[in-house]
Amino acid sequence: MFIHIGSDEAVLTKDVIMILDKSALLSKDTTDFLQVAQEEGFVADGEKHWQSILKEKKTAIILDKKVLFSPISSVTLSKRSKFLKSLK
Repeated sequence: MFIHIGSDEAVLTKDVIMILDKSALLSKDTTDFLQVAQEEGFVADGEKHWQSILKEKKTAIILDKKVLFSPISSVTLSKRSKFLKSLK
């Protein structure tokens, strides 16, 4: 199943490792992780720095080999994934 994460993007639910809200993204460990992910080329919008992306996005979706950002809240994305699991 897929989760629509906004901006005409969808991800496979089985590929989602973690969904982080904006407040979690500001912790030291998470910022260190995102910095390394940016340097390694895992941040989806590699043109922009992840901190500038956060100004317009609310959530980070951590996948196996990619970090995506979404304008949709983490609560809504979590509800969507639970709804999809109930359809199985």
